[in-house]
Amino acid sequence: MGSPTIYPTGVTIYDPEKCFNGYTLYDVEKVGTVLVDMNGCEVKIWDKLRGFPCKLLKGGQVFGQTGERNERFGYQDDVDLVQVDWDGNIVWRFNKHELIQDDFETPQWMARQHHDCQREGNPVGYYVPDMECKTDGGNTLLLCHRNIVNSKISARTLCDDVFLEVDWNGNIVWEWQASDHYEEFGFSEAQKNVIYREPNMHKAGGGVGDWLHINCMSELGPNKWYDAGDERFHPRNIIFDSREASFLAIISRETGKIVWKVGPNYQETEQLKAIGNIIGPHLTHMIPQGLPGAGNILLFDNGGGAGYGVPDANSKKGLKTMIRDYSRVLEINPVTLQIVWQYGPAEAGLLVAVDANHLYSPLVSGAQRLPNGNTLITIGIDGRIIEVTRSGKMVWEYQQPYNEAWGIYRAYRYPYEYVPQAKHSEEIAILPVDKQHFRVPGAVDNTDIVRTGVAGTMEYPV
Repeated sequence: MGSPTIYPTGVTIYDPEKCFNGYTLYDVEKVGTVLVDMNGCEVKIWDKLRGFPCKLLKGGQVFGQTGERNERFGYQDDVDLVQVDWDGNIVWRFNKHELIQDDFETPQWMARQHHDCQREGNPVGYYVPDMECKTDGGNTLLLCHRNIVNSKISARTLCDDVFLEVDWNGNIVWEWQASDHYEEFGFSEAQKNVIYREPNMHKAGGGVGDWLHINCMSELGPNKWYDAGDERFHPRNIIFDSREASFLAIISRETGKIVWKVGPNYQETEQLKAIGNIIGPHLTHMIPQGLPGAGNILLFDNGGGAGYGVPDANSKKGLKTMIRDYSRVLEINPVTLQIVWQYGPAEAGLLVAVDANHLYSPLVSGAQRLPNGNTLITIGIDGRIIEVTRSGKMVWEYQQPYNEAWGIYRAYRYPYEYVPQAKHSEEIAILPVDKQHFRVPGAVDNTDIVRTGVAGTMEYPV
């Protein structure tokens, strides 16, 4: 085991003076969508509401899903996207993307939504001052799946990614399909050969290739780059990332073409070499206007294994050729491609060569910029959420307490006034525990043991 089996849950660190105080929303598999205050008190659980992701709307309403397609037939396909009120009543639903007839199951309409959604009024779905998602109208942007066969990409059936925009009545008014832009992604010939043979296959539906695994999608929103005349950053253009192919990209809403890209090859320019490999990224987005760092690109660079390339001893099929055993959060200037801020093992006070894996989530996760300049980070595999300052100081830490779930997909922080129905507990500071002297009840405390020095030194091999 790489971590202890017994550890405290709930809030373990809290500095009220340095945090952006409010409610934190996250999803728990088999439990529902959970809202906690700064001291970790659960103020609301939307029972069994799946969060892929869950997002809070002003007034105490929530985005989520009511169910997932049978995994024998669909890979990470949610049946619908719903908006529910404080009492769990569905006030809006979209499911009419595809009419699905799976073997031995009743035909039903499905959204096949996964990983992200955005409601008109706010480009990213987390709290931005003066940018509120519409709650009783407006269009919705969804990330969905669609199975295709495209012999130019692969001989296998592909689970392709599609962006849909739907109006309040559920009519599809715009769409973009990833496979139509295969040649624009910048794959080398070696990478194309691997994708053709092994496009990240999954058993669902007799075998489908989740070749890109896009996990986020959002409009850029108003920004200084477009105001200065750079058309690549039109407010309605859409930014996304590919977890499996390890690249970030922006598409033109008008033409659908790629207008900005980082990866999938990180040796092409000196700027990309300086960034280093971005491996399996999540929640890539432009920090919205009105928040510190506005206009920069913020993302969770997971590490783990991702990317296509020439087969070698570590990757016999050419899958997941880039490997790193720790994660980092990056804030990048999209024009110069310089890293303007990051939070990785060094910033967390970890020794990169020894315990960098203590900041590591090879799957899920994300990062949100807060109005006070702090960053809320979901370290998803651990089921841990932290808030860190610009200097890298951790001022809030929360460990989800449910045994039913292995982690957290993504968490968001919202101000108290977003939920007038709730009442939060008193904000009480929680100082970091002195681990050297902390013992569970009943354990022997031997911290007063007499220590005797030993003369001389001993050298150890490095």
